Amino acid sequence: MIELFSADTPNGKKITIMLEEIGYDYKVTKVNLDKNEQFNLDFKKISPFSKIPVIVDHQNNKTIFESGAILIYLAEQSGEFYDKENRLEINQWLMAQVGYVGPMLGQHHQFHHYNSGKSKFGEDRYFKISERIYKELDERLSSSKFLAGEDYTIADIATWPWIARHDWHDIGLKNYKNLLRWYLEISNRKAVIKGYDHFNDGSIIPKP
Repeated sequence: MIELFSADTPNGKKITIMLEEIGYDYKVTKVNLDKNEQFNLDFKKISPFSKIPVIVDHQNNKTIFESGAILIYLAEQSGEFYDKENRLEINQWLMAQVGYVGPMLGQHHQFHHYNSGKSKFGEDRYFKISERIYKELDERLSSSKFLAGEDYTIADIATWPWIARHDWHDIGLKNYKNLLRWYLEISNRKAVIKGYDHFNDGSIIPKP
């Protein structure tokens, strides 16, 4: 049994999608970020930086924090979505999401969605970076079916939930035909539909 400590965010959804894809038994324990539960001492014991998600693999007595590390762990345990012959490519696109795509789109969320009107500099800066990310992903997907090649991998599982917030970005997903094709193909996967509904509250994948 995998216990996932999480909140309803793109980083959290990565893990439920992966768990659904590999068919593992799991339960989700909610960490209420609005109530600062991530800073509770008990949670800090398993998450040194007070971040979600974290998993506890009770069967193997392992605790893993950081979403990229969790995806790698689950991929190695299950033997899925992390082909040994293509790991260098997968790792590059996974690290690009963890270090660039997620953090920059996250800042765009902060300035454009949550705190609109408070900083023109912040809004303009992160809108332009987010727009560039869309263009860069679209360019990659013009020559590759998925991010790391012809197969769906943990790099796609990591990146897709961030693009699923396209309605927050106001960039226009429909303007990027290759990114749109990729987004829709992944959106139709049964495990993605189920994993997106993070807390079983009826959450539906946003349409372009």
